[in-house]
Amino acid sequence: MPKLSFKGFVNWWVFAGITASLVLVNIIFSLLNYKIDLTEDQRFSLSEGTKKFLSEKENIQNRISIKVYLDGDLPAEIKNFRNSIENKLKDFKDLAGDRIEYEFVSIDQGNESEKDKLEFEKSIFDKGILPTTIVYKNNNEQVKMRIWAGAEMTTSVNGEIKSTTVQLLPGSTNRNPFDLKNISPYVENATNNLEYNLLSGIRKLGQKQQKRIAFLQGHGELKEAETFILRSLLSPYFSLSSLTLKTKESYQELANLDGIIIADPQTPFSEVDLYFIDQFVMNGGSLMVFMNTLKHNEDTLTKNWIEHTTRKNLQLDKMLFDYGVKVHENYVFDRICSGNYFNRIGAIPWPYFVMASPTKHQITANIDPVSLEYPNQLQLIDVPNVRSTSILTTSSNANRTGIAPQIACEDFKMFGSDPQFIENPNDPVNKITLAAMIEGTIPSFFVNRTLVDTVQGANITESSSMKQVPKKFQTKKAISSSNAKIFVVGSGRCIANPYDSVYVNGQIKYRPTFNTLKFSKVPDANGRPLIYGNQEFVQNMVDYLMADNSLLGLRSRQIEFRRLDSSKVTQHGSNVKYLNLLVPVGLIFLFGTLMIFYRYNTYARKK
Repeated sequence: MPKLSFKGFVNWWVFAGITASLVLVNIIFSLLNYKIDLTEDQRFSLSEGTKKFLSEKENIQNRISIKVYLDGDLPAEIKNFRNSIENKLKDFKDLAGDRIEYEFVSIDQGNESEKDKLEFEKSIFDKGILPTTIVYKNNNEQVKMRIWAGAEMTTSVNGEIKSTTVQLLPGSTNRNPFDLKNISPYVENATNNLEYNLLSGIRKLGQKQQKRIAFLQGHGELKEAETFILRSLLSPYFSLSSLTLKTKESYQELANLDGIIIADPQTPFSEVDLYFIDQFVMNGGSLMVFMNTLKHNEDTLTKNWIEHTTRKNLQLDKMLFDYGVKVHENYVFDRICSGNYFNRIGAIPWPYFVMASPTKHQITANIDPVSLEYPNQLQLIDVPNVRSTSILTTSSNANRTGIAPQIACEDFKMFGSDPQFIENPNDPVNKITLAAMIEGTIPSFFVNRTLVDTVQGANITESSSMKQVPKKFQTKKAISSSNAKIFVVGSGRCIANPYDSVYVNGQIKYRPTFNTLKFSKVPDANGRPLIYGNQEFVQNMVDYLMADNSLLGLRSRQIEFRRLDSSKVTQHGSNVKYLNLLVPVGLIFLFGTLMIFYRYNTYARKK
């Protein structure tokens, strides 16, 4: 009977110890959500703004429950997206802890009959989540599947249930389903926006008090219907209103605001209006101005191919000059532009429709070019203790007109494949500023004038009494706090949307007809609309001025999906398949043969 050697006994204990250690390590790491992101674009990591928002308990004081209606038997492309959602929610929960809980729900789960399933789907639809219909082939048969790629978020605040929904994939109808072979761009875009969409929903539920922003009226500004899309983008996070400066009540409302938006004014501002706007800024309010110093009739231009411009004389530009930005009375034209439609000519590239280039500022980092129609040149002015920053610029192949110019199609007959609008068109020094930020300790435009000189005699009320001025504005401030912010864009209609009217229940209601903040109405040479960054640009701008950076930059985060080279796949695909199949088998065979020879040489010869 062979004796059991101590050496062999020890080896078995070593093997058992290593095996037990590996099992223990696997169990521990399965309970932890820890990873090292080695990707260049950090696609598997949360942004710093998200980490900060989720880590601070005051942002999420009550537990938020998240139901994602995307589970079950899904195609591989959708299954991967579903797993991306789960990984992102795991990251959220690691930071927020028990304040966030989530579950994935299948439409078929608990719905035995077709009637129960339809009722469950209707309840999801009623909550605001749209279905996505997908068609694909399985075993040579066409399959149509309807999924509900959305999340429902709920929380309880003082016994009251608050809820919101997040659409994670775009909805579609049964008549216009997505082909699974062509769904990749939509999935990629949804993956890019996943962190933003989820955090946006959480932020809505956790928001206790909204900052107040008003769209100023009374000077021919954009109507509410023309800013419908922008208002719908901002309304979940800010309390929005319209304000006309006229009465004591309106001045009091101004005193209670956090920000005001002046959108494409057409008529001059009075000294009284300028005074209250100025003192609003001096008292800590944020000012956002979208304006042109010139105007012309666009219908006349598209019909006759030529039109004269006239000055608006808004007076607002004089106040902005004292703050640190001069708005010139000219138009800027650029080689990088979108199209315009002219009678008898059709759609042509129109250099006055500038596709403005974003700078590296966090407001515009990574966003698409911003469409600015007939923009004015902005010039940064040196003002002590004030920092003026260029946010949007032209390309290096751009130029500007003279003062109050005549504009005509004839001016751009030379617009060919590669026109040059300026010498050295590749020199970055040629770039013209079209949007700017003013920050710092801003001096008052009325520093050398008293309140009485400005207000006395103005028709604030019938008596024109100083008592009609709110206390906040009765004592003039000559200088702002150190963190005052003003944003100026040299184009008034870059936030406007077209609209039409509809007669509903005896009332006329207005609705937008096209999202010109996201897409061009005139398609490019390939028949596709240009993609604009106006929507993300304005949202980021408002967040920055309102000191809310939790979502800043998430809207524009880009994850690069590296596709396979189709020509190389066609040419070398078979070879790669054979290598993947044969190399592992060959390596196993080689190592097995070497092991047999080693054992033979070690043990057989000793006998």
